[in-house]
Amino acid sequence: MTKLLLVVPAVVMLTACGSSQSGGGAASSSRIKIVGSATVYPFTTTVTEAFQHLNGGTSVTVEATGTGAGMKLFCASNDASSPDITDASRAMKASEYANCAKVGAKKVIELAIGIDGLTFIQNKEATSLNLSQTDIYKAIAANPFGKRNTAKTWAEVNPALPATPIRIMGPSPVSGTRDSLGDLILTKGCDSDPAMAALAKSDDKKHKEICTKIREDGPYVEVADNPNLLVQKISLDKNTLGILGFSYLNANADKVKAVQLKGISPTEATIADLSYPGARKLYIYVKGEHMDVKPMVKKFVDFYATQWSKGGALETKGLVPFAGSDATLAADQAKALTPLNPSTLK
Repeated sequence: MTKLLLVVPAVVMLTACGSSQSGGGAASSSRIKIVGSATVYPFTTTVTEAFQHLNGGTSVTVEATGTGAGMKLFCASNDASSPDITDASRAMKASEYANCAKVGAKKVIELAIGIDGLTFIQNKEATSLNLSQTDIYKAIAANPFGKRNTAKTWAEVNPALPATPIRIMGPSPVSGTRDSLGDLILTKGCDSDPAMAALAKSDDKKHKEICTKIREDGPYVEVADNPNLLVQKISLDKNTLGILGFSYLNANADKVKAVQLKGISPTEATIADLSYPGARKLYIYVKGEHMDVKPMVKKFVDFYATQWSKGGALETKGLVPFAGSDATLAADQAKALTPLNPSTLK
């Protein structure tokens, strides 16, 4: 597969004045380590900066590794130096929880922090596109509807689209955004064929392969988790689309524009009411065992929950707050901090 490695994972170390750098109980209990999603990264760093202004002596490290890599780090160990929290742009998988449980991290707490949109962006001077999930599936799936993909232009995918080359810069397999691309876009496009929808019931493994495997012959270019650099690339290229979260689109509206999906533009309103096809929930996962012995972890989580409501600091960063029953559920879970029931995971 053609790969474009943009940068190494971003890391921010935010350390309040007076924090201890030595090992040991008091110092280690005031350190919080966070890994995971590049999409959730700006929200967690915003919370971290505010939290440390209020809590001198606390050191918080936030690393954007991608959701999948973050889950591996989070579940590789349960010792004091392992990550306390992982950010995620999709829900934890059953296999990931099993890895956590093997190392003793059985009290994994899931907190949905808000809604984001998986958006397709294009150069502001390019001809505006309106794509369906089926169009995108036909363009970048390895074997759309079970046949090898040979499409080179968008017109080959859909005669109503321009005869321009298909070129999309998108997430690598370690990114939660890649999972969301598969679930929200590719599978929905795949299942527009009744035979594929039926296959999901008779052979789930084959269905997943046909519906979510991405082609490796050039039209899809894997990029590392660095949304800001992706925006820069698209702003200089009229013939390429990019895939990233709504918050980055929102913050760079002067540089790029959104591709409509099924005639709907990604906005806070269309994402909040889930009418935009790429709307998805974002999460943080916390080790309950760490909260039991590191009070600052719970204090951080409690503070995080105060920042995601309507009018809160995270909305100004582009996170779409929950409304109605979803807002109530998120608030209730933030208070109860009930560990995951692994039987509910996929």
